[in-house]
Amino acid sequence: MEWQAWLGIVAIGIGVLVLAVAVGAWSLQARMRRRDGRRAVPQSVQAALRVAVVVNPSKLHAGALPGLVRAHCEAHGLPEPLWYETTIEDPGKGQARRALADGADIVIAAGGDGTVRAVAESMVGTGKPMGVLPVGTGNLLARNLELPLTGVGEALDVILNGRTRAIDVGWLRVVQFAETPRNDEHPNQPDHEPDTEREHIFLVIAGLGFDAAMVATADSNLKKKVGWVAYFVAGLSHMQARRMRATLQLDDHPPVEARARSIMVGNCGMLPGGVTLLPDAVLDDGVLDVAAVDVRGGVLGWAQLTLEIAMQGVGVRNELPEKLGRIDHTKARRARIRVPAGEEAQVDGDPLGRAVEIDVRVEPGALLVRAP
Repeated sequence: MEWQAWLGIVAIGIGVLVLAVAVGAWSLQARMRRRDGRRAVPQSVQAALRVAVVVNPSKLHAGALPGLVRAHCEAHGLPEPLWYETTIEDPGKGQARRALADGADIVIAAGGDGTVRAVAESMVGTGKPMGVLPVGTGNLLARNLELPLTGVGEALDVILNGRTRAIDVGWLRVVQFAETPRNDEHPNQPDHEPDTEREHIFLVIAGLGFDAAMVATADSNLKKKVGWVAYFVAGLSHMQARRMRATLQLDDHPPVEARARSIMVGNCGMLPGGVTLLPDAVLDDGVLDVAAVDVRGGVLGWAQLTLEIAMQGVGVRNELPEKLGRIDHTKARRARIRVPAGEEAQVDGDPLGRAVEIDVRVEPGALLVRAP
C-alpha cells in the first residue's frame, strides 16, 4: 500500500476520534443545558390543553406510543389525546390539519424526519405549536432542538412543560428537473410526476449533489437495521463521482461559478452522530447557511474533509486556502442554484429527484415548536 493511502487512513482515523470526542462533549453540554433550563424556567401544564398526535405506524415501537402518551396526559390532568395515523398517500399534512380542526392546542409529530416535515408544513403560520417525538432514523430537527432522543417520557415532558420557540423554515422549489428516467439505481426516488410549482418545506438541511445521492440510494432495509449508518454505506459508492459544476446566485448578488461535491442550504447544522456540518447555523436567525463542499485528491481529500468536519464541530476552523477537502460557508435569505448536468436533490433526507435548478428561500419565525 502506498504511503498516501496509509496517510489517508490515519487521517480518517484521527477524524473519527475527534468526532467521537466532539459527540461526547456536545451530549454532556446538551444534558446540562436541558437540566439548567428546566430548573431556571419551571412551567405548569394548562389543564385544558388538548394534545394531538400524528404518528407514523410503520416506525419501530409506534404501537406502544398510544398507551404511553395517554398515561402521560392522564398524569398531567389532561384530556384524552387525539390520535391520527399517517398513510403512504398522506405522510402527515392532512392529519395535522384535521387535528387543528378538531381543536388541538399542540400537534405532536411522532415519526421520522418525513413525518416531522409533513406535520410542520400544515403547522406553519397557524400560531399553534408542534411537538416532536423522535422515533425515526435521523431525527434531525429533534437533534438540533436538543430534545431527548431515547426516552418517550422525557420527550413528552419537554412537549408539555417546555417553552414555545418560533423557528425559521426553509422552502425549496425545483425549477427544472433533469430529463433522467427513474431506475433501479435510485430505489428511493419519489414516484410522483415532477412538479416545478410545488415548494418543499425543510427544517434542517436541503442539498444538491453527493449528500442527496446518498439519500437517494440508501438501502431501506439497512436503514431499519443500522439507522443513519446506512447513509454512510450508500455514500461510499459515490465518492469517486465527478465534481459538479454549479452556478450560485445568493440574494441579489451576481451569480458565481463553483465546483463542488455538494451544495447544501441549511436552517441548522447538527446531523446524526453528532456531526456539525453548519457550525454557524441558528434555527431562528432569519437566514439560511449555504455550504459548498468540495473534495479533490481521492482518499486524501476525503480524509481531510472528515477531519475538517470533526474539528469544526469542536469550534476549530482550518482557514488555509489550499485544501484537498474543504467546506466554504456563507449566508443568504434566498439561493438559486443551477447544475446543468443535473444532480440529486433532497430536503431533510427526503429525495426529490434529479434537478437542474433549484430555488431556496427562508421564512423567518414561521413555525412554533416545543423545546427545552
